[in-house]
Amino acid sequence: MTIASLSHSIQMTDLATTVRESTLLYPIIMTLHLASIGFFGGLILMTDLRLLGVTMQSTPAPEVIARLRLWKRIGFVVMVMCGLLLATSKMDTYYPNPYFQIKMLLLALVGVHALAFHGSVYGKSAAAEGGPAKLAGALSLLLWTGILSMGRWIAYYEAPK
Repeated sequence: MTIASLSHSIQMTDLATTVRESTLLYPIIMTLHLASIGFFGGLILMTDLRLLGVTMQSTPAPEVIARLRLWKRIGFVVMVMCGLLLATSKMDTYYPNPYFQIKMLLLALVGVHALAFHGSVYGKSAAAEGGPAKLAGALSLLLWTGILSMGRWIAYYEAPK
């Protein structure tokens, strides 16, 4: 099975077809996706700026991380679920799009980032101060900026004729 045929099969599922063909469902899901990006992105920005020592310096970084953890998880789940619904509904258009491919690669790198810094920065017993925290914050900002940029650029890709 080729990527193109797999992509087409995903796009033709009942759920993806319903989302794609609905007058209101696709725009509602897109609105939720964008709202959750704003919500989640704001929390990520707060965390990263604290890790970099730019803001909230009177609050220990582990405390900021702990307080925002649940809300970031909720925002992330809503964002990803909406993104999956949107992507699967137009998979034939998305899979060959280089910006979509880069976005997926960057999302995978965010997962690697989370695993790499879990023990030293983001874990419940982590110190979250100093060199590793600053590196984690800077990398996170770069990765999420890239993801946001690629997500926006997806709409501007025109496949070669």
